[in-house]
Amino acid sequence: MKKILLVFLVLFVVAFFVRDRFDGFFIGEVVFEENKEMLSQDFGNINVYFCPQEDCENILLREIEDSNLVYCAFFDLNLESVIEAIRLKEHKLIIDDANFDKVEMDFVRKDGKQGLMHNKFCILDGSKVVTGSMNPTKNGVSRNNNNLVLIESRTLADNYLDEFNEMWGGSFGKGDKVRNPRVMFNSFLIENLFCPDDGCENRVIEILNGAKGRIYFMTFSFTSDGIGEEIIKNYHYGVDIKGVFERTQAGSKYSEYEKFKELGMDVKLDVNKGAMHHKVFIVDDIVVFGSYNPSKSGDSKNDENVLIVHDSSVAGLFVEEFERVYGLGEIED
Repeated sequence: MKKILLVFLVLFVVAFFVRDRFDGFFIGEVVFEENKEMLSQDFGNINVYFCPQEDCENILLREIEDSNLVYCAFFDLNLESVIEAIRLKEHKLIIDDANFDKVEMDFVRKDGKQGLMHNKFCILDGSKVVTGSMNPTKNGVSRNNNNLVLIESRTLADNYLDEFNEMWGGSFGKGDKVRNPRVMFNSFLIENLFCPDDGCENRVIEILNGAKGRIYFMTFSFTSDGIGEEIIKNYHYGVDIKGVFERTQAGSKYSEYEKFKELGMDVKLDVNKGAMHHKVFIVDDIVVFGSYNPSKSGDSKNDENVLIVHDSSVAGLFVEEFERVYGLGEIED
């Protein structure tokens, strides 16, 4: 009897300690030690668009024209309307060296390092972020499947400005960790990462590891064995797995496509005559998007950005786009 009482006493003390130490909040399976009020909090609008069904060129153009201070980092840029709109503002612009000669504008710095400056984002007036998979190019807005996301958030804008200033100062493929990795935006959580500084692949794997019902993905280039193995594990656990691969990339010997197909997973090739350029994972009601392709270079060499939005409404918009692209996709014999 004394032993039983002693066991209960020990369990009570441990439970009390754990409660006190982790008096935080839960989102999915992720435990945050910070109290909710300790996280940065922002309130604003988040708008999601999909190209080419929506007029992404004029959406971006309108946002730039309505701003005074425009800092942008684009892997590629050849839309004259966007170039001229940026030129007329107080601006700074970073372009990857592979596409540097396409833009004749002051304040352009190119990346001479091994990896790509693969970002596609703008910071507008220090209070709004424009991001997603879309390069402001003719193909990017009119042929390729892309997403364009606008978020009013000073906290996220500060994060992106830090990353921009690192690159502007000549630091590519490395830098400090993100200042505010988690932000309570309206009533939901947004996580923000920059590769290679913040371990993008590992965080995506952690999100996938928490899947309960579904993992849907649309990927331009998918060669990460780590992410691939996590999806396979979820497939064997009975999670609903569906995916669409960009056709021109799926034939690579490094692609996860053949591995998934041989296991009987529900994966398709896109039919877009342009490129299926999304880099999206939808895990239950969480959506991962940005410039990051799930690849070794994307995680460890390139300058990339990722947002992870824990919200069913935003995830639902991406599910609609996924279902459209998936519905048009082809199953290879």
